[in-house]
Amino acid sequence: MSELQSIKQRFGIIGSSPKLDQALDTAVRVANTDLSVLISGGSGVGKEVFSKIIHKLSSRKHNNFIAINCGAIPEGTINSELFGHEKGAFTGASTERKGYFETVNGGTIFLDEIGEMPLDTQAYLLRMLESGEFIKVGSSKVLKTDVRVIAATNVSLEEKMKRGKFRKDLFYRLNTVPIKVPALSERREDIYMLFRKFSIEISDKYKTPIINLDEQARSLIENYSWPGNIRELKNVAQQLSVLAEERLITAEILKGLVPNIVNRRLPAINNFGEGENFQEREILYKLLFDMKKDLNDVKSLVFELIKSNNLRVQDISILRGLNSGEQGPEDPRPETYMPEFNPEGQASPDKPGSFGPSIEPPVSDNPIFFTPTTEEAVAETVEESLSLASMEKEMIKKALEKHKGRRKDAAKDLEISERTLYRKIKEYEL
Repeated sequence: MSELQSIKQRFGIIGSSPKLDQALDTAVRVANTDLSVLISGGSGVGKEVFSKIIHKLSSRKHNNFIAINCGAIPEGTINSELFGHEKGAFTGASTERKGYFETVNGGTIFLDEIGEMPLDTQAYLLRMLESGEFIKVGSSKVLKTDVRVIAATNVSLEEKMKRGKFRKDLFYRLNTVPIKVPALSERREDIYMLFRKFSIEISDKYKTPIINLDEQARSLIENYSWPGNIRELKNVAQQLSVLAEERLITAEILKGLVPNIVNRRLPAINNFGEGENFQEREILYKLLFDMKKDLNDVKSLVFELIKSNNLRVQDISILRGLNSGEQGPEDPRPETYMPEFNPEGQASPDKPGSFGPSIEPPVSDNPIFFTPTTEEAVAETVEESLSLASMEKEMIKKALEKHKGRRKDAAKDLEISERTLYRKIKEYEL
């Protein structure tokens, strides 16, 4: 039996996912050192289990281990909880108190949700990690401790650093050895085994028959995204064991008791459309849609004119050849083919290229001419160099003129923020 398998049996870990094995292997390798470890992963993936594995396999296994949820301690008391305080240090401090870093000396502290720790506490923690020294609240005496710190987070600390909510130096000090615990959706091959494990535990605890899943019900739980991860899966197993009258759970029973199980929760673009960039894109989209509408109107008008006047339209491929300097097939008809009108507004029948009410339009077998019968027969090319910036400038200018320089109303009409409008006015020197 491999070392990983024995570790899984010892700590009750179910699963054979490669990502799970990789995270577990990292935990085993780093356990016998004093390096700081940062465990990341979504809520409910079992980060605390990994911290216990590291402690139990380390040389500190006979000393204390304590898990602290940094998000559950009020900001005003977390320094006192972690580092202790002197008597009279603040209102209500009637006695001296030892903090966790003093009482767990020689052991391991697991700091869960480290991203919720206040900035001033982060400074205290950084000093303790670097030198092993700390000062109680209300004291001037420097104390020493020998504690290994394992931190965990279910949020992106990199994003918090960008917003100034987490210290960079502390992040790099904690992130000596990173461990990424995979979400349940990343180890779907383990979902059914975990469900069976929880079902058996509940059956043994309450002395009830074990519940089983049919093929369709099993497919549902294996394809659900499980945003709550292992914690959510355990809750569903408990719910089915207690509420289901039948011990064989079908897809219909599962849907009835757990309606959300049918949600696939497909990935979607997050935070799209935030800030000024989205507002600027909206202006450009609006311009492009207006241009498309105008172009369609022009197409319809040209088609109606050609159709109502029974005009001839030259093949657009010949025009393209002329524009590029190529010589197209020779047209046997005179250059005056297109209609001409006399001053009285009548068509001139004596001109080869003219037409009138009583004269049939000339017919030719030349393939470069055709008579359009449908809108699809009209081919055209619009070759223009369009500047989005100039169109955007023109729209802003029109909006300002419409509202007589009132920028607030103009911004509302353009569906952008006043801040964006002010910046555009300055950019275009309006």
